[in-house]
Amino acid sequence: MATAAVDSPTSKRQTSMKRLEGKVALVTGGNSGIGLAAAQRFATEGARVIVTGRRKDVLDDAVRQIGDGAIGIQGDVADIEHHAAVAQAVRDRFGALDVYMANAGVINIAHSATVTPEEYDAQFDVNARGVFFGVQSITPVMRDGGSIILTSSLAATRVLDGHAVYAGTKAAIGAFARSWALELRDRRIRVNVLSPGPVDTSILAKLGIPEADRPAFLHAMAERIPAGRLGEPDELARAALYLASDDSSFVNGIELHVDGGMSLA
Repeated sequence: MATAAVDSPTSKRQTSMKRLEGKVALVTGGNSGIGLAAAQRFATEGARVIVTGRRKDVLDDAVRQIGDGAIGIQGDVADIEHHAAVAQAVRDRFGALDVYMANAGVINIAHSATVTPEEYDAQFDVNARGVFFGVQSITPVMRDGGSIILTSSLAATRVLDGHAVYAGTKAAIGAFARSWALELRDRRIRVNVLSPGPVDTSILAKLGIPEADRPAFLHAMAERIPAGRLGEPDELARAALYLASDDSSFVNGIELHVDGGMSLA
């Protein structure tokens, strides 16, 4: 008589366990693009998720999309007081944080000769200053053994036209990460950088590319990427999940390029 295979209790627990079960994760700029995709992926894997963003209507919509009791906190990462308020909200609501993804960022493509001080400051205030003081504020609220993920860019290591200021802001993030990985070693908090290449998100519209020109732009960009296409937000989200979870428990201080091989071309 044939007998059915019976899974052991241990194997059942292993197959059903979500990678961020019982964790609390916060994603800045989690209301769109890569940040939203990461927040959704974290929630799917069992995390209680907080997202931040500047526009309340977009933030509220993101919270609805994430579901699973997600929380939205409106504010600007360039505002130091915002980070203090976020840290306090995490402490009051959850007691502590396990995953912090500093993802909020802005970009303004311009030749260096035309960049104004205001444009320079706007990018550094969000992309570098906002990341630095966000981590400074949230670290005391993080549990030992947590994970910090900083979203950088291919532009930090590869020269792209009109990206000088933006590249500078993202290069700073890499320097921060290397220092923090050592500064936080006694608390076993890992700090890693996620470096995307071109990703098909709404940011393309912010670059001033008309909708009619979008197909030609995507085709031209795809030809520069060994993978032959732009990335999808969820592909970056899965990489962020790897860095957030115990799957990367021995990974610290790295820059993970998720760019279809563009950094090699």
